Amino acid sequence: MKKKPSALMDKKRAKIISYSELKDLLVPLFKTHRYRLIFGFSALITVDLLQLVIPRLIKKAVDGLSRQSIDQNGLFQVGLAIVAIGILVVILRFCWRYLIIGFSRLLERAIRNRLFGHILKMDAQFFEKYSTGDLMAHLGNDLSAVQMACGMGMVAAADALVMSVAAIAFMIAIDPTLTLLALLPMPFLAISTRILSGKLHKRFATVQEQFADLTEFSRSTLLSIGLIKAYTMENFQGSRFNLLGKAYATANINVAKIQGLISPLASLVGSCGMLMILYFGGRLVINATISLGDFVAFITYLYMLIWPMMAIGWVANLAQRGLTSLGRIQHILNAEPSLKDNSNLPEGIDSKKLGFSLRNLTFTYAAASTPALSSINLEFPPGIYGITGRTGSGKSTLCKLLTRMYPLEDGMLYFADKEVNSLPLAFIRSHIGYVSQEPTLFSDSIAANIRLGRPESSLEEVEQAAKNAAIHADIIEFKDGYNTLIGERGVKLSGGQRQRLGLARALLCDRPILIIDDGLSAVDVATEHDVFNGIKQHLANKTVIIVSNRIKLLSMTDQITILKDGVVETQGTHDELLTRNPLYRTMHDKQMKNNDLGETSAP
Repeated sequence: MKKKPSALMDKKRAKIISYSELKDLLVPLFKTHRYRLIFGFSALITVDLLQLVIPRLIKKAVDGLSRQSIDQNGLFQVGLAIVAIGILVVILRFCWRYLIIGFSRLLERAIRNRLFGHILKMDAQFFEKYSTGDLMAHLGNDLSAVQMACGMGMVAAADALVMSVAAIAFMIAIDPTLTLLALLPMPFLAISTRILSGKLHKRFATVQEQFADLTEFSRSTLLSIGLIKAYTMENFQGSRFNLLGKAYATANINVAKIQGLISPLASLVGSCGMLMILYFGGRLVINATISLGDFVAFITYLYMLIWPMMAIGWVANLAQRGLTSLGRIQHILNAEPSLKDNSNLPEGIDSKKLGFSLRNLTFTYAAASTPALSSINLEFPPGIYGITGRTGSGKSTLCKLLTRMYPLEDGMLYFADKEVNSLPLAFIRSHIGYVSQEPTLFSDSIAANIRLGRPESSLEEVEQAAKNAAIHADIIEFKDGYNTLIGERGVKLSGGQRQRLGLARALLCDRPILIIDDGLSAVDVATEHDVFNGIKQHLANKTVIIVSNRIKLLSMTDQITILKDGVVETQGTHDELLTRNPLYRTMHDKQMKNNDLGETSAP
């Protein structure tokens, strides 16, 4: 199983988001919920201020006891005040958690919706660059990191700022010199936190890359489980998964090493400050420079400073994670589709001329050195057309270009006599029904899969489309009929049933153009004939393009094009090609011989 190169290895994605990008991404969301944030942070600051009052009450009680100027009733009043403050703190703490943490969840939802909507607008080249695992990592881990940074990260930062400033102010009011001595170790904490945070950013970017690789490998393995079991590759895949898991665990351990240093350093700084207070503050109490109550209050305030000091490291951790993830998300949002999309629909489009015109169409894949298609000149007005050729001749590429999956230069492809780059992508695609060789099916009911293009259609319309695709008889044999759940990628269905289900989906949309890209290859010849007869009566005045190597099916089309190495080798009717084209004649003779021997494709 060839692994798609991880786009996360792009070094640009490891960069922290720029200020302008951060402003564009987050500021509108903060403005939308500004009142929620104002009330939330007001409650948070009030909680901090109330907690700072408690040491003052303790000082009053201690000084009263040491001077014997407070009685039991006075102590009761102080205790009652502390309890009342505690109850108010509990209520306000719930308020700020609900408002601020709730905001972080709303912000996460908004960014996820924007990111998901942006991904849906991207073209095939984007999905060739970014694997599903990459994108799932952005929609999962990265958004969680952003949510934490904009939730608990902001709370811890604001809490640490208010608590530290207020606590230091109270400490200065007690004794400025003692405060200076207690805060002497602070610069060491600031410098070490800055150094460690820089390393944390790089290591966390590696964690996200490893997570994307692990997710993509898991997804591709589960989707290919039948193939893996058929080739007895369980142990091999398990070993590869184990290696990826070890790499992911190692990356997380490297992050934990940095995180494990930040908090102990903050505690060490707090302990050093406490040592200063115990020695120098104790001497001040002995010399009666400060009261015993001041000394106890000072220690309490210093304990309150330990959390902000520890929060410096934690906030730095959350901020680095959040900024790293925001940078990765913004990198995706900055990606632009290579397909031109004109939002304005030109006037004068004739609904009776909804066909294609190819004029010297040449196309080369981004990673290829030679064109997949070269100088293609074809006309597809209303009618039934067949396209055939050897593997790699460009048949599927042509279908992808017609359905506007890849960009083309101006003047190469026309739709309804209009240059395709002048038309909205949605307009072109909304007129095309497309059936691929491997139709995409969802883990839902049969009816829901057929209704994909027209979710509002009735059951009668669904059944009629299924009948036209010769799949109705198979469906009613299931216990739950059209309500049968078909499993991931239609695992409960045979290959032919999946293709006919995809055809029924396209027929239900009833669009003026139908492209079948080898979409009946898994259907036996007899069923294929029934399918064609079922849909032919609905194809009047429509453009139908059928890509196939099945002569029986091609013989029922109006004109057949044979591609060879990306160019048009020849065109003609079935009878004409039998006469003048050796490849077509060889295909015909071989398939007729197989049919005579009773060899048909599996249903």
